[in-house]
Amino acid sequence: MDNLQTAPSTLPESSVSRRRTPEAGPGRSQWDLALCLSHLRWDFVYQRPQHLMSRLAAKMPVVYVEEPVPTDSAPWLEQRHAMPGLTIAVPRLAPEHCAVGSVAGAAEQRRMIDGLLAERGVDRPLLWYYTPMALAYSDHLEADLVVYDCMDELSAFRFAPPDLLERERQLLEKSDVVFTGGRSLYEAKRQRHSNVHAFPSGVDVAHFARARESGSDPADQQPLPRPRIGYYGVIDERLDYPLIAAAASLRPAYQWIFVGPLAKVDPAELPRAPNLHFLGPKPYSQLPDYLGGWDVAMMPFALNESTAYISPTKTPEYLAGARPVISTPIEDVIRGYGASGLVSVAQDADGFVRAADAWLERPLATPEFVTRAAPLLAPMSWDGVFAGMQEQIRRVRAAVPSFGAAASASA
Repeated sequence: MDNLQTAPSTLPESSVSRRRTPEAGPGRSQWDLALCLSHLRWDFVYQRPQHLMSRLAAKMPVVYVEEPVPTDSAPWLEQRHAMPGLTIAVPRLAPEHCAVGSVAGAAEQRRMIDGLLAERGVDRPLLWYYTPMALAYSDHLEADLVVYDCMDELSAFRFAPPDLLERERQLLEKSDVVFTGGRSLYEAKRQRHSNVHAFPSGVDVAHFARARESGSDPADQQPLPRPRIGYYGVIDERLDYPLIAAAASLRPAYQWIFVGPLAKVDPAELPRAPNLHFLGPKPYSQLPDYLGGWDVAMMPFALNESTAYISPTKTPEYLAGARPVISTPIEDVIRGYGASGLVSVAQDADGFVRAADAWLERPLATPEFVTRAAPLLAPMSWDGVFAGMQEQIRRVRAAVPSFGAAASASA
C-alpha cells in the first residue's frame, strides 16, 4: 500500500508503542495482507465494511473474516472470493462451538486463522476490527497496525454479549487508530483512546442519483398506490414500531413501505395494516429503484440505547436520490441535516404524518432539491472517507520508525 507509507506526523510520540515494522520497498505493499474481523456477513447488507474493504482490496489482499456457522462435518475454514483481492473466510464449526463465548469455538477459530496466515506466509497482517468480540480468537496475533472501525455502539444492541464492553476496552488498548461511524460515537470514544477520528459513512451519489430518473417500479412495489413513504435498511430493534403503527393509522391513504432484512425481531412484533408493506431484503443495486418510487423517505427510529449514537448512512443516500426525509430526532441527523431544509425532524407519530403532509403538499422540484443537497453530499464520497482513513494510517506510521498498539487514554 504505497500511498500509506509517508506523511507528516501530528501524533505525539507517546501515542504509539514501538514495534518493528516491515520494510516496504518501491512498488511493494506495506503489508502482505489485511485481516478484517467482522460481526456482519458480507452478503447481508452492503454498507460501511463493504465500501471500505472493497477499496482496501484494490491496494492489498484482504481477508474478511465472518462469525462462525454450524457444520455437521469436521471443523473447516470456508474461503471464497468476493471480488479481486478480497476473500471471505467463514469458520465452519460444530453447532455447540458457534455460540459467542465458546472457549472451544475460539480455539478452533484461532487455529484456523493461524493456518490461513501460515499458508499465505504472513507474520504480521494489518488487523482491521469491526467487532471487539473477535479478540477471543485474534488477541495473540502480532500486527504492525491495528485499526478499530467502530461503526456502532454494539454494547447497546439487543442480545449484545455481556463481556462486549470488556472486550472493547482490550481492543482500544490494542488499537493504533480508532475510527467512528459518526460524531456522537466519536464523542463517546475520544476520551478512551489517544487517536480517535470521526468518519461518518459516505454515499455513492451517482448510484443513488438513479432514483431521480423516471424508471419502472420494481414488481413488488409497482401495484402500491401513491403517495408512498419509504424506508430501506435493516429492520430491527432500532425502529419505533408503535410510531409506525400509529402513523399508518393516522394516514390510511398513505402507503408506508419498508425494504430490508429482518434482524433480532420476531415477525410477530411487526405492526400490521393494509397500508403497511414489508417487502423484504433487496440487493444494493436495486435500492435506487425502490427509492425512485417513493414520494418521501423516512427514518422512524426509536429513541433508545441502540440509537443513541447512530449516524444513519441512508440519510445522504435518500438526499442523493432527491427525496425529502422525515426522521425522528436522532442526534447526528439533527446536527448534520437539521438546518438543510431537506430533512424534517418529528418527535412522534402526529409530527411524522404532519411532516409527510407538508412534503406532499409542497414538494421541491428535483433540480432545486439537487442544488440544495449538493453542498451536503460533496464531501461525503466513500472515496473521500477511505482517503481520510488512509491519511490517519499514514500519520500513525510516520509518528515513529516502528509502531504498534496505541496507549489507551483511559486509566
